[in-house]
Amino acid sequence: MAASPNNAELDRTACAVADAAHAAQASATADDIVCAANIAENPYKRDFPLLANHPDLVFLDSAATAQRPKVVLDAQRRFYEEMNANALRGLYRLSVEATEAIEIARQRVARFIGAPDAHDIVLTRNASESLNIVAKAFAPTVLEPGDEVCITIMEHHSNLIPWQQACRAAGAKLVYLYPDENGVITPEEMDAKIGPKTKILSVVHVSNVLGVQNPVEELGRRVHAQGGYLVVDGAQSTPHIHVDVQKLGADFFAFSAHKLFGPFGMGVLWGRDELLNAMPPFLTGGEMIDSVTEQDATWAPVPEKFEAGTQDAAGIYATAAAIAYVESVGIDVIAARERALVRYCMEEMAKLPFITIIGSPDPDMHHGVISFNVNGIHPHDVASILDMDQVAIRAGHHCAQPLLTWLGVENLACCRASLAFYNDKKDVDALIAGLGNVWRTFNG
Repeated sequence: MAASPNNAELDRTACAVADAAHAAQASATADDIVCAANIAENPYKRDFPLLANHPDLVFLDSAATAQRPKVVLDAQRRFYEEMNANALRGLYRLSVEATEAIEIARQRVARFIGAPDAHDIVLTRNASESLNIVAKAFAPTVLEPGDEVCITIMEHHSNLIPWQQACRAAGAKLVYLYPDENGVITPEEMDAKIGPKTKILSVVHVSNVLGVQNPVEELGRRVHAQGGYLVVDGAQSTPHIHVDVQKLGADFFAFSAHKLFGPFGMGVLWGRDELLNAMPPFLTGGEMIDSVTEQDATWAPVPEKFEAGTQDAAGIYATAAAIAYVESVGIDVIAARERALVRYCMEEMAKLPFITIIGSPDPDMHHGVISFNVNGIHPHDVASILDMDQVAIRAGHHCAQPLLTWLGVENLACCRASLAFYNDKKDVDALIAGLGNVWRTFNG
């Protein structure tokens, strides 16, 4: 578990990021994990104002965006109330404190994902922007005509469309890895698709539709053996499982704050230092330059080279608070509780003969995500009727149209219940009861 900055450091910078943690930093014990798996109890909802203030709401759409704990909301407000100034652009106290707040947040992010150097953490607006930086700034430095970029069919559009464009611009070929019936990328599929022409392999760590965790380490080993590079979309993995970018063997890793219980409009890109330094900037403007003349400019060092314009300093500050909160709960505790929730939900769904689960029948392969359909009923109707019972799920293509096409899902749409550690048995029971009501509405 990552260590937090000490109190003296935080007091010295006037950036009380550690106030976000509602408990001391510590690795989860076996007892903690056992308690977390008791989904009948819920000590977490009280930390989340929207859930605490609306006890009848059953929020099952955390894969789209998570709820925010009070400490995150407080942190964002605290920034504006106590240190509101443009970071990097002033020598007065407020501006210095805002700058220090950003740098402490950058350090916390680096420790959280196992990055060796905080200066290789680029703060963006979202995971989509992070992935676009790689596809538009890094890919042209290595892709040549005839090269191949390999992705999986289960990619979110944010990790698919940028590679379509990068391949089109370079004259390269986009190659797809297809999973088996359980959503698993097999060694045979890797053998067939990853070869000497594979220059970049970009893969989702955890699918936002199937919930499956991809074998990222093995994929990285294979593409590196061919002299290529590994890009990882961690938007769905970072809130749910332990992430170590070095252990994964990633060359780039992207995630967004809003799925990690943080604010909207904040993302992260980590990249290996030598690759970031070799890349041109993605956006140009203020604060990403070293010097400017009438006809030329030189760039600031990484990470500022990729952080053009005024940053959302309050959002960055709140992102640090979100990470501190996750660390205080413990990622092992979060993972254990979510496994228990998913298992119970799938067991209850199995009792409903009109429900079809999409993906593996093994609950342990669904990291917080259960996609399904109600036989003969359009997903939009399912979601609308559930909403009348205050059960919030997602219905649609989930920004994964090629996957749903390949799976043969009718209407290119499905329902998705995505659980987080702040959910409990009552939430699942409300979903199951609501699905029964959906079926009766259409079938009597």
